[in-house]
Amino acid sequence: MSDIVERYDIPQQHFWLHGPRLGPAVEFDAQTGLWGVYGYPELHEVLSDPATYSSDTMRVVPKELRPSEDDFSLRGFITQIDPPEHGKLRKLVSSAFTRKVVADLEPRIAELTHELLDAAREQDGFELVRDLAYPLPVIVIAELLGVPSGDRALFKRWADALFQQDAPVSLNRSAEERSAELEATMKPWKEMSDYLAAHAAERRRQPRADLLTRLVEAEVDGEHLPDEQVVNFAILLLLAGHITTTMLLGNTVLCLDAFPEQQDRVRADRSTIPAVIEESIRFMTPFALLGRATTREAELGGVTIPADQMVMVWLAAANRDPRQFPHPDVFDPSRDPNPHLGFGRGIHFCLGAPLARLEGRIALGVLLDRFGSLRTDPEDPVQFIPAPSLTGVRRLPLMRG
Repeated sequence: MSDIVERYDIPQQHFWLHGPRLGPAVEFDAQTGLWGVYGYPELHEVLSDPATYSSDTMRVVPKELRPSEDDFSLRGFITQIDPPEHGKLRKLVSSAFTRKVVADLEPRIAELTHELLDAAREQDGFELVRDLAYPLPVIVIAELLGVPSGDRALFKRWADALFQQDAPVSLNRSAEERSAELEATMKPWKEMSDYLAAHAAERRRQPRADLLTRLVEAEVDGEHLPDEQVVNFAILLLLAGHITTTMLLGNTVLCLDAFPEQQDRVRADRSTIPAVIEESIRFMTPFALLGRATTREAELGGVTIPADQMVMVWLAAANRDPRQFPHPDVFDPSRDPNPHLGFGRGIHFCLGAPLARLEGRIALGVLLDRFGSLRTDPEDPVQFIPAPSLTGVRRLPLMRG
């Protein structure tokens, strides 16, 4: 791994990419006030037990660290909701991501990929994130939701502001740090909420055949969703619906650059593309971290975690656990089985996983067809997203050829 770390100048906070982690599978960090879970079986246990490890993490965040309820609500944000409400809300949009619905998008995804690459040909250089990995999934999810894909520069600005902060997660912040973090988060959140609220209001007046209309018209227990739930649902779909694929595609191309023998293999046999993508998700897990809150005292990995504690679940570290994955620092698409946790597990398993996998498979296939070699440019270095909770590149220039 040292060669890859030096070659791409991988940030130190992405510790899982810097070789085997030393230390226990579960431990408390007094500096941040957080429990960390790093081992695969321990993570598996946490994600399989939502009754003990709640997704409603905001309740254990000190009040002074929380935004005002007047400014910010997580109602309808299904990643933060526990059963039974979680199941009811998830059911509302699950029909939009069935295998058939996703499979029917294949021609459109292929068409968009070619269009974006054709447009990139007119430019001096090809930068994967700017020219393909970002716009492709944004256009797809925007079209599904029914918001203008031409507004994608807005979406990117909001996503960057929310996800590209480089401060580590901590419950022990100074008043000045808390104030600055809240301000940096709330401004883009408010802008995005207002934008989607306006589109939702328009759908109430003039329904369309899109996902936003479906949310506006949906009923749970005989009642329509409140406006804030519709908006929060839409925010989640818009953000998560593109960020995962953007990182997945960039990471996969980076892996094929770092391991050229694997690029030769997948070029010779395109049927291996799905396995390459799965190993990329394990090797460079896009969403590296999830949060949970204990509802009771729990034994995990030989350690007792008290009730009402914030638990940080490191998916990226668990996907490098040698107890589950032999030679975890080797990029090996032939791993079989490859039960990575890159899309989570259990009731919160990523709703958009089939779409992200399809977008990645199609885009990678087209890239292999149109590029004689996928090689990074040594004169124009790769740049990683600085956020410690994300593994992905924000800039990946490729050489023509």
